[in-house]
Amino acid sequence: MKIEANGISLNYRLDGPEGAPWLMLSNSLATNFSMWDGQVAVWAEDYRVLRYDQRGHGASEATAGDYDFDLLADDAAALMTALGIGQCHFLGLSMGGMTAMGLGLNHPDRVKSLTICNSRAEVTPDFKGIFDERIAIALDQGMEPLVKPTVERWFTEELRVSAPAFLDNVREMVRTTPPVGYAGCARAVQSLDYMARLSDIDKPVLFIAGAEDMATPAAGMRAMQAAIAGSEYVELSPASHLSNLEQPDAFTAAAQTFLAAQS
Repeated sequence: MKIEANGISLNYRLDGPEGAPWLMLSNSLATNFSMWDGQVAVWAEDYRVLRYDQRGHGASEATAGDYDFDLLADDAAALMTALGIGQCHFLGLSMGGMTAMGLGLNHPDRVKSLTICNSRAEVTPDFKGIFDERIAIALDQGMEPLVKPTVERWFTEELRVSAPAFLDNVREMVRTTPPVGYAGCARAVQSLDYMARLSDIDKPVLFIAGAEDMATPAAGMRAMQAAIAGSEYVELSPASHLSNLEQPDAFTAAAQTFLAAQS
């Protein structure tokens, strides 16, 4: 389904019983809301689950120009407003986790809790430089050259060798991401600078990290957890960047336990 929010068309899906607490799921860079299929099968038993394609991803509108996480957080808040949602539990992975931080900082009245997975709160100059190359490839050649190296970064070698069927869906998500949307969101990652403000978040927060994640290392996530008083931390292993796919049962259970404690 699609709806106008924050001046663009956003694609979304609803699952779970009407009247249940709202749980909103935000996707990572170069994916879409189908990345949550395995989790929704469980969480929709207890929550009204709203998942959406972030700006420039999936079937949501890909606007030209650079984005930032204040904008992406505004998109999430506007989507809630458009659907008549006052507050939600918000869970995001990688780019979705960065959006979660923006929502918690800029729209604290809209969230009951935040689950921030495989994410960063700031970036280094080297990390920014890596994205310059990826953006150039996407805009000049399309997404196909990024598919193989992206999958190699996102999953441990052990998992890739076992070749689970879901990897084909991951490759297709990367392949079909609009290059303009990828570039806009990658620029948002390059401008990420929430670390100094994390202590301002006063909602219940869970961090989920992958021990083998090189894109958003567990050490950085432990530092993020230390910055938010009372926040919780779970580290999954073996798990690289898309820990919800590499360790689906442990990931789903960790979030479910945290969410149940907030309800």
